[in-house]
Amino acid sequence: MFAGQLISRSIPFLHVDDRAGRALQEMNDFHVSHLPVVAGEKYLGIISEDVLLDSDENITIADLQQFFLRPFVRYGDSFLLAVKAARDMNLSVVPVVSEEYELLGVISEDDLFKQLSLFVGVEEQGGIIVLEMEKSDFSAGELNRLVESNDAYITQLNSYLDPVTQILSITLRINKSEISDIVATLQRHEYNIRYYFGEELYQNELQNNLVHLMNYLNI
Repeated sequence: MFAGQLISRSIPFLHVDDRAGRALQEMNDFHVSHLPVVAGEKYLGIISEDVLLDSDENITIADLQQFFLRPFVRYGDSFLLAVKAARDMNLSVVPVVSEEYELLGVISEDDLFKQLSLFVGVEEQGGIIVLEMEKSDFSAGELNRLVESNDAYITQLNSYLDPVTQILSITLRINKSEISDIVATLQRHEYNIRYYFGEELYQNELQNNLVHLMNYLNI
């Protein structure tokens, strides 16, 4: 999805002649800790609530320009760039600008996380398996083959390389919830399974057997 498709139509802009007190009131009203500043339609940057709280409420936004941050994405950028900007700079809004640096609007942190949840399939049915391995051991083809050998398929694969340990984490989303057979197959092939979530039939059967045993002993 393009970043511009997530622009909020309600969050306001600040103008250079606005007072700090008014800016703080706008942030409070819209539950954000940053707002963009414009001169005419040109984007100048964003100002944070922390800066405003440390300033006289009658000072103008123009007098605080030295404290402006200048994060932005363009309308046609991937929304993931906005997610990165929000994460890297701890932003509550991310400005969206045109090619001429005119401010088109902002994307709220809430809307970014909602879209990110859709992107990674949080609401989709199915199981999740997280593997850890050396980067050189990763083979998407082999993982696909092992999962498909259990009458399932991978609907999403994400990876993360730890910059310190150089260990690769692979997150697999599987199209079915009962993933015990897939977990067992991966373990047989010596994959290190860090975490998995689903309806583990084998575990449920063991739990039922334990319950029956405890009932028997209580007799």
